[in-house]
Amino acid sequence: MSILLTTLNARYTHASLGLRYLLANMGELQERTRLQEFVIGAKTTEIVERILAHAPRIVGFGIYIWNVEESTKVIAMLKRVAPHVMVVLGGPEVSYESNEQEIVKLADYLITGWGDVTFPKLCGEILNGPKPLMKVHAGVQPPMAEIKLPYSLYTDDDIKNRTIYVEASRGCPFKCEFCLSALDKTAWPFALEGFLAEMESLHARGARLFKFVDRTFNLNIKTSLKIMQFFLDKLEANPDDPVYAHFELVPDHLPDALKEGISKFPPGALQFEIGIQSFNPAVQTLVSRKQDNQKAADNIRWLTDHSNAHMHVDLIAGLPGETVESFAEGFNKLWALDPHEIQFGILKRLRGTPIIRHTQEFGLVFEPYAPYTILANRDIDFPTMQRLVRFARYWDLVANSGRFGNTLPVLLGDAAFEHFMAFSDWLYANTDATHRIALERLVAMVSRYLQERGMDKADADALLASDYAGAKPKPAETPAPKRQARRLAA
Repeated sequence: MSILLTTLNARYTHASLGLRYLLANMGELQERTRLQEFVIGAKTTEIVERILAHAPRIVGFGIYIWNVEESTKVIAMLKRVAPHVMVVLGGPEVSYESNEQEIVKLADYLITGWGDVTFPKLCGEILNGPKPLMKVHAGVQPPMAEIKLPYSLYTDDDIKNRTIYVEASRGCPFKCEFCLSALDKTAWPFALEGFLAEMESLHARGARLFKFVDRTFNLNIKTSLKIMQFFLDKLEANPDDPVYAHFELVPDHLPDALKEGISKFPPGALQFEIGIQSFNPAVQTLVSRKQDNQKAADNIRWLTDHSNAHMHVDLIAGLPGETVESFAEGFNKLWALDPHEIQFGILKRLRGTPIIRHTQEFGLVFEPYAPYTILANRDIDFPTMQRLVRFARYWDLVANSGRFGNTLPVLLGDAAFEHFMAFSDWLYANTDATHRIALERLVAMVSRYLQERGMDKADADALLASDYAGAKPKPAETPAPKRQARRLAA
């Protein structure tokens, strides 16, 4: 073996689609290439030891915002103990602003952008000559039909134990300035027939949880309907063998044909990730986000009332021009639409994104290290931003977890944002913690908070008991992730 492809995933259950694309497109070098994934948090020395156990001449690292710091340590150690090993970097975190990055200085070569064609070409030159003179290589984007699909490279163990990531298209036509997809010219689809044949093969091998990473699944409605019909056919053919599919939807583009298709799916079969990000028209204009807010709200309400899809809807705090008050207004509007989860995100300055153009006017201050979370801006000072960060963390523990379904409406009352912010401030003041809060302790703290706000202890404990003592879903009932399965069993 000459080439090792590797990355540090955020969790074991995540499988790197990008590395599998590279392996699938290695051509004559594929037989000399291996793939080994690690998980962040592993000991650096153990990762380096396991890499060198393959005796590679080239190691290709996939670098992302969540693994860049640990990957830097791995590569620094690797180059110390085995300086002869050529290190090639790729991935979104190192594709932009690379001159200032320590990890790039440590590496031998860097591929920016698409690597499907450029990585195997670079490896061939390193192994066989002539030796590449340039350190940085701009990735060549091939025609989509020339990219070999990687799905056969998911192992049986991957299919059994990990999320299977798939994509029917790459890119995005929208220009939202906080997103790396703002740099794409458009969305490029893969040939649908070949893609569905690969999905058929994965299903035949036992895959039941498919997570689509397409930025805009519902851009082409005909394609969307055909893909959804593939999963619907599986469900109708064998209702006792459920399939679960995750798609990212454009919120204001849900024509009747798509609604009709969505309405046919039973509970526990669909999840939609819907990016609202902000309901503030002025903020949307500032960050080049085109969105019909009324249509988006109407579509979320329709999905709530007329479909069985699990809805995960995103908002971002810290966008330029967004005050706490306007964010609260948008949050309350979204909460009233009754999605299953509100993903309360905090703005991050992804390398290369155009959001940086607002830095001076809006006083944007970001962390200097990954994940580059915003610390303050013109409208939200640092202490207030930290309150929002804690709100996001506690919201995930209490609201998005699905464990407090009966208690949450009582906790939020008629002002969701304001009441949960008060709870968040109280919880932090009484625990001094945002992580590693055991469930039993969290339940006790929620009960105490309700009592301090005037609820009788017996009533508070009974309310929480109605959630905490609820039935747990049986693993065989659905291939859905744990939170979604928990809601189905409630």
